[in-house]
Amino acid sequence: MKVSIITITYNSESTLIDTIDSVLNQTYKDIEYIVIDGKSTDSTVSIIHSYKDKISKFISEKDNGLYDALNKGIAMATGDIVGVLHSDDFYTNHQVIEKVVQTFKLNQADAVYANLFYVDKTNVNKIIRKWTSGKYKHGMFVNGWMPPHPTFFVRRHCYEKYGSFNLDLVSAADYELMLRFVHKHQIKLAYLPEFIIKMRAGGLSNASLSNRIRANKEDRKAWLMNGLKPKFHTLYLKPLRKIIQLFK
Repeated sequence: MKVSIITITYNSESTLIDTIDSVLNQTYKDIEYIVIDGKSTDSTVSIIHSYKDKISKFISEKDNGLYDALNKGIAMATGDIVGVLHSDDFYTNHQVIEKVVQTFKLNQADAVYANLFYVDKTNVNKIIRKWTSGKYKHGMFVNGWMPPHPTFFVRRHCYEKYGSFNLDLVSAADYELMLRFVHKHQIKLAYLPEFIIKMRAGGLSNASLSNRIRANKEDRKAWLMNGLKPKFHTLYLKPLRKIIQLFK
């Protein structure tokens, strides 16, 4: 099974090498590595060019945000499985992709997800929060559950059948896509109970109270645009789950 991994970049010179190396050092070798750059103005493009013989596909051009860039990468992907690794994230070990593929095969799954560490921006050995996903049962989205999107690997035919990221959403397009794939269309999901990604702390939806309020509104919109109706508690439990992770 070929695995397409998409990294999107914009002025990512301080973290990008960790990201690229964590992909190229995987023991699983049937990887198509796609890098989509948003016309960076720092040394990001130079760093990417230094790996040009090992990166399968690369473009650098203006885009309409990270989800537009991801959609470009998905359109370019030829792998059986598609995964996303952002330019400030990296895999926790060299066997991650091998284990993901094994999980797909063992479960005949359409998608696989796992656990994620949030780490300090400057000291990546300092764990700030643990996102332990747990095994999925249908209906858990109603109770505020979602898997960490960077750990979410999907068969490419699911994108072809159900669509890519909805650009009408600013910060909740990843949530909407997983809600659409998993809750609405009920693709077959498998859980890999390991921490496979370290993500540097920060993020658009959690950067401020105003962004969190906007994210909550977008979460509601994600349900409505899919013809779904959340429970009263659904959109309050989602951020609460993140707060609880701080104490695990």
